[in-house]
Amino acid sequence: MSSTTVPSLRDEGLPAGRRAGIWDRQLQRYPENGPRSLYLGITVLATIILYYELYVGGSVATQIIADLDFSFTLYVFVSVIGNLVGAFASLFAGLADRWGRANLVVYGLLATGLITLAGLPHAGDKTLFTVLFALLSFVEGVVLVATPALIRDFSPQVGRGVAMGFWTLGPVLGSLVVTLVSSNTLDSHPDWRFQFYVCGIAGLVVFVIAFIGLRELSPALRDQLMVSMRDRALIEARAAGIDPEKALQGHWKQMLRFDVVGSAFAISVFLLLYYILVGFTVVYFATVYGYSEARANALANWYWITNAIALVVTGVLTDRFRVRKPFMVLGAAIGLVGSVLFALSATDPDTSYHTIAFYFVLSAAGGGMAYVAWMASFTETVERHNPAATATGLAIWGWILRLVVTVSLAVFTLVVPATSVLVDKAEPIQEMQTEHPEEFAIITGIDPELAERVQSDPTDADALGTLLGQVATVQGADADTVQGIAGVSEQLVTAQAIEPDTLSALQADPTDATAIGAAVGQIEDGLGVDSAAALQRLIDLSGADPEALEAGARYGADLTAASGTFTEEQLDYLAANGPEVAEAADDNPGQWQTWWWVCVAGQIVFLPFVFVLAGRWSPRKARQDEEEHEALVQRELAELQGDRVG
Repeated sequence: MSSTTVPSLRDEGLPAGRRAGIWDRQLQRYPENGPRSLYLGITVLATIILYYELYVGGSVATQIIADLDFSFTLYVFVSVIGNLVGAFASLFAGLADRWGRANLVVYGLLATGLITLAGLPHAGDKTLFTVLFALLSFVEGVVLVATPALIRDFSPQVGRGVAMGFWTLGPVLGSLVVTLVSSNTLDSHPDWRFQFYVCGIAGLVVFVIAFIGLRELSPALRDQLMVSMRDRALIEARAAGIDPEKALQGHWKQMLRFDVVGSAFAISVFLLLYYILVGFTVVYFATVYGYSEARANALANWYWITNAIALVVTGVLTDRFRVRKPFMVLGAAIGLVGSVLFALSATDPDTSYHTIAFYFVLSAAGGGMAYVAWMASFTETVERHNPAATATGLAIWGWILRLVVTVSLAVFTLVVPATSVLVDKAEPIQEMQTEHPEEFAIITGIDPELAERVQSDPTDADALGTLLGQVATVQGADADTVQGIAGVSEQLVTAQAIEPDTLSALQADPTDATAIGAAVGQIEDGLGVDSAAALQRLIDLSGADPEALEAGARYGADLTAASGTFTEEQLDYLAANGPEVAEAADDNPGQWQTWWWVCVAGQIVFLPFVFVLAGRWSPRKARQDEEEHEALVQRELAELQGDRVG
């Protein structure tokens, strides 16, 4: 019997529809497909904007660190604090089973929009920025549990894959919006605050949309299991006899099961790569490959766009075949290939932009496939225990997810300490290099102790020859030239003691008696030798290899010019921090690679937990289950109709 044959069940026994106001948003009847799609669309839009607000800081992280005087480690701990606050906010969101979901979303959007627009960009110091980010994280920890609960409420199980595919677009499209906006506006609007202004305005626009249009099911309707839209008449008929308070009795205990808690942990470690890319893509590519913020964000677009496509396509396929688990396993396998290749590329500085983009495509496609299938299966696992406790199950998932991210971010700073050095100390040195690359290469290519030795004793011929040889090497001279300079080091010391005009006169006429006398006197004064020794030095100078002398003089002039290019403060900063920055630059790629291996391990851990989730492996058996459920629904409808007629 079709559900359309029992209209009386939809017209009787239910409370009259109430006029929705600024607080009362409950629907007393299950909506038709048109309104239902609208509510789902608003929920997805809200999710996108919430993740946009949460992630926008990552696109300008290096600017925020510099402007508010954060160290890199301290900036990471802003996220640690935010995720920790968000974890317990997620538990608080378990109240959505009692208080409803829609108001948490609507007024949460108002709060986050105001924080993003008026709070964070006007934070005058790192303390206020941290407090405001923690407040933003608390609100979003609540709302981002309420949104998947709304998606579940408005999507029967046979359409859950598509619905969750669109919901999981939230974090991905939020990340994509971040990178699209930043990569296209940072050049024209370099101030990091501009990104927050755009994001905050968008958030308030979405708040208005949700305030006007978002609704939710009444507890009596949402507390039931709905396999397909054909169940609609039955759940409405049952609703009159459901006590929501009774349905929620023991709901926390019902959700503290291994299949709920274990699988929530598994997906959390599976997403480690995603969360680090969200927060630190710019930092990674800036410190490992030297990319600008705009270029790093443009590269990240490959990941987010691929991930978004995979989420929707996989959602459709899981509904089409009525199974989730095979897609989780296949997606995890594809994602692992991309993640392993990406990890290997960290220590290969010649890896091209488009090669990394290809690795991102693999990792994002597999990760999106596994995640959307997991999300649909997880909500069905929660429903297996108690459909009325959906928000409670999602709250546990949100709590575990954010705790895992909190711990991983704290560990992350220990795994990549070189990044902290580069972010905190490298910028002044990089500016020196960018503005004067040739001069910078010279002063960083010589032994500072040797340079100090020559400066303190200009007559040290061995030190001078070696130093000028280092300058020559930096500038591309061959080994013969370097050896030639070393061979005339004594003569170069002598030449330095002679004034340029005198030296020029001797070069023009080696027999010029006046120039010879002046040169001998200058050598006596400059080197502290007697006249006989000074004359012998001049004779040795005249007999030296002219090409070697010319090269030594040229490289000596280059060294003097390079030293004079930079201020004393710059040279002092380079001397104090240059060795540490150089060591960090060498260590940084390997440390990041270690972290990427941790992310790969998390994806491997995910695989065995697929087996504890609800759902079939075989599409044929899944369709048999659906047919049996449909027959059961028709029998119960017939019984209810018979009772009402009688």
